[in-house]
Amino acid sequence: MVVKTMTATEASRNFARVLDRVERGETIVLTRGGRTIAAIGPATPRGNGRAVNALLAAGPPDPELASELDAVRSLLVPDAVEWRAD
Repeated sequence: MVVKTMTATEASRNFARVLDRVERGETIVLTRGGRTIAAIGPATPRGNGRAVNALLAAGPPDPELASELDAVRSLLVPDAVEWRAD
């Protein structure tokens, strides 16, 4: 992983270049007054919905997990949007 350090001012003035570098896999550490204040890095891959769907489709859960899932389901809002399986 490539890490570059730059000041917040430098990042602000060159934000498009910062995003280009991050898109190529770099992480940019931002400093202000010599202190680290933030890091900008590549986004993590999506797809957790797909993993959950696959797990649930793999077979019935053990009885304890089934009970916990029922408790969670009871908290769901009926009109909630379903997860996308990106």
